[in-house]
Amino acid sequence: MDIKNLVRKEVLNQEAYCASNVSCRIRLDANENPYTLSASPKSKIVESLGKVPLNRYPEPGSPELRRGFARLYGVDDDMLIIGNGSDELIQILLVAIRGSASGVMIPVPTFAMYKISALNTGHRVIEVPLDDRFDLDVDSMLEIIKNRSPELVFLSYPNNPTGNCFNPDKIEAVIRASNGIVVVDEAYSNFSGRTFLPYLGKYENMVVLKSLSKVGLAAMRIGIFIGCPLLVRELNKVRLPYNLNAFSQIIARFYVENEVDFQKQADEVVSKREDLFKGLSKINGIRPYPSDANFILFNCSFDTGSVYKGLIERGILIRKFNAPGALRNCMRVTVGNCKENGEFLGALRDIVAGELERKELE
Repeated sequence: MDIKNLVRKEVLNQEAYCASNVSCRIRLDANENPYTLSASPKSKIVESLGKVPLNRYPEPGSPELRRGFARLYGVDDDMLIIGNGSDELIQILLVAIRGSASGVMIPVPTFAMYKISALNTGHRVIEVPLDDRFDLDVDSMLEIIKNRSPELVFLSYPNNPTGNCFNPDKIEAVIRASNGIVVVDEAYSNFSGRTFLPYLGKYENMVVLKSLSKVGLAAMRIGIFIGCPLLVRELNKVRLPYNLNAFSQIIARFYVENEVDFQKQADEVVSKREDLFKGLSKINGIRPYPSDANFILFNCSFDTGSVYKGLIERGILIRKFNAPGALRNCMRVTVGNCKENGEFLGALRDIVAGELERKELE
């Protein structure tokens, strides 16, 4: 059997997405919430999980959970799909939408799974570089919409890995001009305080994605798709019937009931983000970019490989980018708690001082 003749060429021609598995005592690489649940709510969850009949399937389509999120977001429950993180919802959309020569349009750099999932489902990908302020090149995007009419556009709001929110007027211009579906991915909206949810009643071709991964429930893989009922009805034909397990449904309901407490944690992260940004700004050779998310992208004026290695040796893991263009010499650090941020900044200062001293001796 010749596997290469059976597998799509789009799959053969790419590398698998590599989630870091490096063992470090401080992990600031995956944009996770640094705060865990306290003992009291955790015990309530454990009690609820203990009542799950493991021999029975979970509720198909998560109807009770959809009603809860509909109330939380101020929409009708027939506008929602709950999935295993936003990744599954992105894949469902790409499987359902007819691929054509027009393609899927994404700004770059952005969340890697848009491109990976689009290629894996047979779509062509049109990449449009961000401008020098990491904002949308809206003129180029509108020209592509006019000439090629992409079936899908993915916009991360705030954007990962740059951390900023795109200009909302530019996003709305893309939605207005598009004949296809425009996805506004709000995985980090708890940290930006901004949302396109009010626009759902205005634009039928707009979809909003939400995620619970960044606000403290990354282990449970819970994502929310919000769009017009007609589109949701068609996508439910692609969604697997028991896609969200019973444990995730219970914990997602806990989030809906305690959303205020989770938002307090997000607000705390925002406060720590400002302190971390100020600390980075004071280090010679480091240039942090303003962020609306729970991470900060920063540029190094020297070899990022040495910085990354030095941090690993001190038990600290962040994200290093090897990509050319806008992300050249860039690294991304998740906002941690006070202790984690302090250790990271101290280690980075030491490493940078060593690099600067080495450069002076050359």
